[in-house]
Amino acid sequence: MPVKRGNKLFLIASKIKKLREQMGLTQNELARKVGITRSGVNGWETEESVPSTQNIVELSDIFKVSTDYLLGVDEQSLKVDGLNDKEIASLMNIIECYKTNKIT
Repeated sequence: MPVKRGNKLFLIASKIKKLREQMGLTQNELARKVGITRSGVNGWETEESVPSTQNIVELSDIFKVSTDYLLGVDEQSLKVDGLNDKEIASLMNIIECYKTNKIT
């Protein structure tokens, strides 16, 4: 099912490819992690198909982003599982410094 470029589903395709490349994974390696074929990953990245709901959840876990980010609903999120409140606050301060260009 081809998807028009203006469609949010195009965002899924480009985000999967971008995140996969940022992690240094080949299509084959990502396919193994998700439990599908390489051609399945290629189909997602070329807008020939879209991931199932289960695959979107798996991709979210692999890439450490929210499902909302993959779906274009939300900006990228940072998973802070296992961090205490002080560590989370420190990360938030660093992020705010980058946003206000205090850190280069």
